[in-house]
Amino acid sequence: MIAPATILELAGVAVFAVSGALVATRLRQTFVTACFFALVTGVGGGSLRDLLLGVRAEWLEDRLVAVVILVSALAVWFTPGRWWRERVLEWADAAGLAAFAALGTAKAVEYGVQPVPAIVLGVVSGCVGGIVRDVLAGVPSILMRPELYVTAAALAASISLIALEVGAPRFLALLLGTAAGFGLRGAAMIWRIELPSYAGSSRDPQ
Repeated sequence: MIAPATILELAGVAVFAVSGALVATRLRQTFVTACFFALVTGVGGGSLRDLLLGVRAEWLEDRLVAVVILVSALAVWFTPGRWWRERVLEWADAAGLAAFAALGTAKAVEYGVQPVPAIVLGVVSGCVGGIVRDVLAGVPSILMRPELYVTAAALAASISLIALEVGAPRFLALLLGTAAGFGLRGAAMIWRIELPSYAGSSRDPQ
């Protein structure tokens, strides 16, 4: 029987893979390219997380990950384009962001990483897949938008860490962190919640 935490991680891979495949199809690429985009988006953050932790990437150990990525790419490729409006890409990315941020932090804690670096590693886990996807597609990175993005990943990571520190079961901690990060990212998309941009010096140049 698959553990609940594993189901959550596979769900995170799936929504990130969908977002990657969607970008490829909107660029009118081939199915092979769509699968590649699904792969790098789905496992990019988790692979960097495992590399930094000095362990073998999870997707190399769990054959279900490859199946989930392929099924996600097939779902995007063979369903009508009208099902995948622009907002679907953004919501899929938001779900993957929150899930991987929470999962990345929880795994870092399990490997003995201190709290603050564990949160940072969670943020890296959540953001890298989407960044790689956008770089490969040659489109402006979602990271460069003023809407809350990294902040949402940081919230997901922080909540999962706090829950773990107070003794909550791992799956509950992951759910709480994912829900918090997804909620903040969703609110930012709906109401355009943004952090202030750098405005430079208030003084006129001499």
